[in-house]
Amino acid sequence: MSEQNTDTTSPTPTGLRWGILGTGGISTNFTGDMIDGGFPVVAVGSRSTESAERFAQEHDIARAHGSYADLAADPEVDAVYIGTPHPFHAENAVQMLEAGKHVLVEKPFTINEAEARLIADTATRVGKVALEAMWTRFLPHMIRVREIVASGVLGELRSVVGEHCQDLPDDPSHRLNDLALGGGALLDLGIYPISFTWDILGAPERIMAAAVFKDTGADAQTTTLFQYASGATSSTVCASDAAGANRASIVGTEGRLDFEPTFFTPTVVRHVVPGGAVVEEIDLPVEGRGMRYQAAELERLAAAGLISGDILPLEESVAIMGTLDAIRAQTGLTYPGESAPGVPAARSSIVG
Repeated sequence: MSEQNTDTTSPTPTGLRWGILGTGGISTNFTGDMIDGGFPVVAVGSRSTESAERFAQEHDIARAHGSYADLAADPEVDAVYIGTPHPFHAENAVQMLEAGKHVLVEKPFTINEAEARLIADTATRVGKVALEAMWTRFLPHMIRVREIVASGVLGELRSVVGEHCQDLPDDPSHRLNDLALGGGALLDLGIYPISFTWDILGAPERIMAAAVFKDTGADAQTTTLFQYASGATSSTVCASDAAGANRASIVGTEGRLDFEPTFFTPTVVRHVVPGGAVVEEIDLPVEGRGMRYQAAELERLAAAGLISGDILPLEESVAIMGTLDAIRAQTGLTYPGESAPGVPAARSSIVG
């Protein structure tokens, strides 16, 4: 079941009690934004009691659990944000779903499509929301962008382009460069423009990709070109070794939408018609860091008895991981635990 929500300009808590799984930087940002917005964060779980207690003290959270199992067993937690590195997302999400919790899973959803399918099947079976925390999808400017695209005012869509390039640490032990932790530009950075192309154009019919690799085996740069049944194309580039403008555009026969840097954060979008005139500038207010909109969508779905919505359907998150698998198959990027890009080496030990 699914439905469309266009009223996300004010993310309002519904009363769900949140737990945080993982105590890294992304969990810190998410938790702060949630608390500032009045969303009750009541527990945190980590692999160590020390880490959990430190995080709980920093954010004034009532309960600190020194294991994920204890967080799963906490009867006062209704939904869990999963902020661990992506090789652990499937295991963490399934554990929380089986315990009766809704899950908001940091992007990328998983390492590959097989793991994403496991989350989706588990969520469907237990009747709980599993939502990918691709925060860009839920920001106010993207709601308006989808309205403009759907109206047909841009004419026939011809191309979508997007980039996410940053100059990030080159330390081989850094998470972004460690294959065991899902390192690489594609999954950490490329997921943004690739999810963006899916949002606007849907599933590609043909996928072409090229990559440059670091000594660790993680990709430093990945470039893609997609073709669609409609005749449209999209191109994306991501890099972890060079800073880019991080712009995006949606181009149609009757106009285009230009996104200011950085396109995947709260930003300004301009509707430009042939001849260069700007007919609309989208510059909408955003509450906090913008990370609580995705939580508000999960709460809305849970209140409606749904497990998936139309802003980022669960099946689309699975399919996007399939696209990332196809890209990696062309570039030759295989992660530990896979026999080939996107192919698990053995039957998953995760119980679904």
